[in-house]
Amino acid sequence: MNSYRLRFVPLGGIVDVTKNMYLYELYKDNVLTDILIVDCGIGFPKEAELGVDYIIPDISYLQDKKDKIRAILLTHGHEDHISALRFHYEPLGRPPVYASKLTSLLVEEKVREYGFSLKVNVISYRRDYIFGPFKVRFIQMTHSIPDTCHILIKTPAGNFYHGSDFKLDLTPPYGQPPDFYEIVAAGEEGVTCLLSDCLGSEREGLTLSERIVGKTFEDEMRLTRGKFIMTTFSSNISRIRQCVEAAIKFNRSICFLGRSMVTNTKLTKEIGYLSIPERFILEDKAVSRMTANKVCIIAAGSQGQYDSALSKIANNLNKFIKIDPGDKVVFSSDPIPGQEEEVYDLIERLYMSHAQVVYSDIAERLHASGHGSQEDLKFMIAFLKPKYLTPIGGTIRHQRQYLELARQLGYKDNQVFLMKEGQTINFQDGVAKPGEIIETKNIFVDAYGVGDIGNIVLRDRKTLAREGIVVVVLIVNRNFQLTLPPEFISRGFIFKDNEQQIFDNARKKVDEILKPKKDEILTSSTVKGKVIKTMESYFNSKTGRQPLIVVELLQI
Repeated sequence: MNSYRLRFVPLGGIVDVTKNMYLYELYKDNVLTDILIVDCGIGFPKEAELGVDYIIPDISYLQDKKDKIRAILLTHGHEDHISALRFHYEPLGRPPVYASKLTSLLVEEKVREYGFSLKVNVISYRRDYIFGPFKVRFIQMTHSIPDTCHILIKTPAGNFYHGSDFKLDLTPPYGQPPDFYEIVAAGEEGVTCLLSDCLGSEREGLTLSERIVGKTFEDEMRLTRGKFIMTTFSSNISRIRQCVEAAIKFNRSICFLGRSMVTNTKLTKEIGYLSIPERFILEDKAVSRMTANKVCIIAAGSQGQYDSALSKIANNLNKFIKIDPGDKVVFSSDPIPGQEEEVYDLIERLYMSHAQVVYSDIAERLHASGHGSQEDLKFMIAFLKPKYLTPIGGTIRHQRQYLELARQLGYKDNQVFLMKEGQTINFQDGVAKPGEIIETKNIFVDAYGVGDIGNIVLRDRKTLAREGIVVVVLIVNRNFQLTLPPEFISRGFIFKDNEQQIFDNARKKVDEILKPKKDEILTSSTVKGKVIKTMESYFNSKTGRQPLIVVELLQI
């Protein structure tokens, strides 16, 4: 008789919220035979990770297992669930990808930007998909983007319900409400483990429907004398659609700003998810010719990204669109964890430009979370009646609060698995136990490549941004003795007026440490090391700053 074991492996989406990627591994007689991957998304860098554009999951564990991967299944179209595919699809062996209609279009457009094509299989609801020994059903769900799915994964080792980002919205502005029939049917059949979104576990009650935001847009637009500017995630199509409908109601022409915003709205307009009469569409260069109270701008940049469309407006860098008194900027999203400082800095800059700014700290119903609150989460547990629970997509505090909710519903602590990235769970014969730890690390992506940004690079970038740089140019002979006085070139370190005296004294110190000493053998590396150490100490004592020191050694 064959013995089957299912191992759940999170390569992202645990503790850090974003960078979602999960493995379902099936073992037969302790031999790995099949892998399903759910989601493949990017993460967003923190301030300390200076110069990093994205963080992506570490797939090194999968490099010798590509032949076992049966498919990649996508739950919805947010970047933290799909956008690492453009980096990982080829290295994973180009497995088949399955997603809903909108998600598939967003994925195909993303990878097209990177010069290759990926044809995503568009799924249908209420039907089974077979991937080797896995039987999968996509279940219609609601979130802050249309075409969101949950995934029921049936295996010889048990049934697993992958319940990523969701809320139970009975009146979504676009599409159908959750398919409660399918959810309850899954529960009746038996669910070994529910892998559940937990990001809203700290909020009481039920999460508000997306529809409440549409009414807020109308109320705010009615009171706006100048341009109405709304910012949200470019993938938040439901939110964008409601702002468009309000603008049309108030006879305002609509201008989309930001590359991702323009691309996503163009795609959704083509497939009928976003209906805008052509006469209401406005190019950015025509905004200045319009009466201000006839303009609605929908801009990317709600998270304070420094080079975003909204940030350029705030910094007066958009040559066609300027902030004027009477203009209103509405933030229809909350800061994602770690981005609060950037968002509040952007709000400050908008205020300095004389805009009226409306955001969730000072006004209600600007944003309806896409994540279920405590009652949403408890309803899902009650519908599915799983034997085990694993909170995903949240931080440690969200996991802990989810554990409290589970306790209220009668679950024991050994039935709830609070995980970190790389930790695993084994399910065998109806029993769940912690498995071995898979070693993972953050893979950083910047404009120059993937994975080549280490801690030293990040440290140097941080130093450059805060302390500046000093380049010390040394011209020496074969014995590493100075033939000309040292030259100093600085950027972002001290004012020009203060340079002369500080660098004159620095030259004397360099002369002193490079004087010949008995039995001392100098090399290129020892000279650089001595100069760097001495200059770091000297500059810190004189200025209180610690610039990045670079020594250029020219031997003649």
